[in-house]
Amino acid sequence: MALPYSHVNRYMFPSLSRFIARPYSVVSSHTYLRLNKSVYARQLSVPAGSISSRTLHQTQRFKPRCALYSSTNAASTLSTTAGDLASESTELPKYVPPQTGLLSYLPQRVVPYAELIRLDKPTGTYYLFFPCLFSTFIAATMITPMAAPAAVFGTTALFFTGALVMRGAGCTINDLWDRNLDPHVARTRLRPIARKAVSPQAAVVFTGAQLLTGLGVLLSLPFECFWYATPSLVLVTLYPLAKRVTNYPQAVLGLTFSWGAMMGFPALGVDLLSNPNALAAAACLYGSNIAWTVLYDMIYAHMDIKDDAKAGIKSIALKHEKETKAVLTGLAVVQVGLLTAAGVASGMGPVFFIGSCGSAVATLATMIWKVQLKSVNNCWWWFKNGAWFTGGGIALGLMSEYFAQYFSLYEKKGEIKEI
Repeated sequence: MALPYSHVNRYMFPSLSRFIARPYSVVSSHTYLRLNKSVYARQLSVPAGSISSRTLHQTQRFKPRCALYSSTNAASTLSTTAGDLASESTELPKYVPPQTGLLSYLPQRVVPYAELIRLDKPTGTYYLFFPCLFSTFIAATMITPMAAPAAVFGTTALFFTGALVMRGAGCTINDLWDRNLDPHVARTRLRPIARKAVSPQAAVVFTGAQLLTGLGVLLSLPFECFWYATPSLVLVTLYPLAKRVTNYPQAVLGLTFSWGAMMGFPALGVDLLSNPNALAAAACLYGSNIAWTVLYDMIYAHMDIKDDAKAGIKSIALKHEKETKAVLTGLAVVQVGLLTAAGVASGMGPVFFIGSCGSAVATLATMIWKVQLKSVNNCWWWFKNGAWFTGGGIALGLMSEYFAQYFSLYEKKGEIKEI
């Protein structure tokens, strides 16, 4: 196997790579003296430990007598050896079943399906859940009388269950779409469908079961939620396709993951179509969460930026690789601005603006400043923890605002909000 110089030089030393696929006559004795001991040992089919330094330096003396170095096969043998070593040096680790964590306690036949829905990586579930949580707290303050804590937290529990199920369904659909791309990306090559632990047919059946479960959760909410939620299924299906046709698939992901920003209102009985203030608040909150989704997924996309370029996968990280932090800053400004507008439209008090908006400014600024976009581990750390830094801060501010209004900590307002 003959390899181009540019490939071999990454893994071997220049003296060998210069002579790959070259005639024997140009391979000098000096070059052979510089060969690595392990390379020479492989050529002679003996253990590397049996080749002493003295033997290696005496190569010139017996090189002509060695059949391995005959004028007809010397270059091809070197090419094969270089190719083998290059393949070995770049060999990626094989799949190892989980030894720790939740998945290690599951039956072996169940593990691939748990991996398929990313049960061991719940960050995506949190990102899908937070918009639902935000809208629930805002909606709770916009009805008269205000929603009781039991109703708020009961609705929140249903939303979290739905987020867990539907995020799993989305991951399964994504992996079905990407089953021919994932094997070529280092981070995704060991996903269950990519490594053939789950067949596409089984994954389709599994997706159907998840969607039915999600429908059960949805029907546990007021029936109006069904009409609001159904259009999101189109976006769930189209997001993986967006990676093939546009440089901004994160925008489609934002439209999908932010859908919950509208769901809290019908879940607590607020009719968006008949309440202009609620509609404005929901629209601003939805836009804010879209900006947040594009922001954190742009950081996430930097983890795969090299493999995506090779595989032909499009992303905003590739499109704006040189000005990523400027784009992140712009997205953060949009997110906080629309979050503030949602608070104004819904009549929020200072607790929200200081707690939610203030914490969003602080956490986003810190993340954009500190994230190291060239480091896969650092991007993953900020993506994983940013869910709690920013999302948790906004949620805490909203919850505090809800209780401040519920216990009448503010002065009595001149007008009573009506639906």
